[in-house]
Amino acid sequence: MFSLTGWSFPPVPDRAPAAAASTDGTQAAIVNGWGPVVAGDEFSNTGPPDPAKWNVFDGVGHAGKGIRSPKAWAVAGGVATVSGDSAGTTGGISARFAQQQYGRWEARMRTSVRDPKYHPVLILWPNNNISPNCAEVDYAEGTSNATLIKFFLHHACSGPGFQTGATGTVDNTQWHNYAVQWTPAGITGYVDGVPWFTDSDPAHQPTVGMHQTVQLDWFPDGTPTAPTQMQVDWIRVYK
Repeated sequence: MFSLTGWSFPPVPDRAPAAAASTDGTQAAIVNGWGPVVAGDEFSNTGPPDPAKWNVFDGVGHAGKGIRSPKAWAVAGGVATVSGDSAGTTGGISARFAQQQYGRWEARMRTSVRDPKYHPVLILWPNNNISPNCAEVDYAEGTSNATLIKFFLHHACSGPGFQTGATGTVDNTQWHNYAVQWTPAGITGYVDGVPWFTDSDPAHQPTVGMHQTVQLDWFPDGTPTAPTQMQVDWIRVYK
């Protein structure tokens, strides 16, 4: 097992906030020959996230802070947008598709120039919210610094060594492709086709099926919050 830190990924040309990216960029799926897409969402509808593909969160926010509201979501122009407001009302969605053990997931994502208290997160989460070792694969997690992205593999429910991780320098406000490969040999993370995290320790691997979630999480600190958006151009799943 090992994890990589300090990677830096070049920006791609910026796009208008309400428009989909005009290119799919460099994809781990293409670089590594993952084959055809077997599930996912191109966000080609207009309105709320497709209810046949997504459960939309409706309740309290991350760690009990703020609210996750279906009203925070809008799909238009080939992009799903989740908005976080000044009061901490934001959103999350959980995939009905590809609830499986092993596979490859890739998503194209960016944010607006964001408040440091809003963190974008792409996660593989245990099916039925049940995992004996509290498995969680955060394959793209923003921080208060919008030029950094983190990878976290949670493999225990508590203790000082409950997760492994990596940090990369990535401009969150530009379109980038974030991917994770999960096989019996371990877990690898990618940004724009470049591997930047791997953990092959058998004791660290999830033991249950997982599925995609997309979240814009709020971490209040008592100071005013500026409205922030997170956008996803597509999510694609491969065998």
